[in-house]
Amino acid sequence: MNKTCLECGEKIVGREDKKFCSDGCRNAYNNKINKDSTNFMRNINNKLRKNYRILSELNIEGKSKTTRAKLLSKGFDFEFFTNILQTKTGNTYYFLYDQGYMVLDNDFYMLVKKDI
Repeated sequence: MNKTCLECGEKIVGREDKKFCSDGCRNAYNNKINKDSTNFMRNINNKLRKNYRILSELNIEGKSKTTRAKLLSKGFDFEFFTNILQTKTGNTYYFLYDQGYMVLDNDFYMLVKKDI
C-alpha cells in the first residue's frame, strides 16, 4: 500500500505508521491545524499568555503577595483568566492555567501556583 504525506502528497518511505515525508511537512501540517483561526482568538490567547508570564515572574516560590499597582505596571489585564476556583471557605481564586491569584484587602493579591 502506497501512503502519501498528509501535507504535500509525496510518497512516504519508511515505517508503516508514518504520516509525513519529513519533519518540515509534519511541522507545517500541525501549525496549520493548531493556528488561531481569527484575530479575536489570537488576541485573547496573547493576553492570556501575557498574564500567565506576569504571574509566573512574580510568583517564583509558588505562593507570594503583590499589589494591584505592580500587576498593572507590568501590563496585567484582570479581565482575562482561564478559570475561577471557589473554596469551601468562600475565597475566590482566578487562575491562568496553574498560576492563580486571590484578591486581598488594600489592593493586595495573593499569588498561588496549583500543583498539577
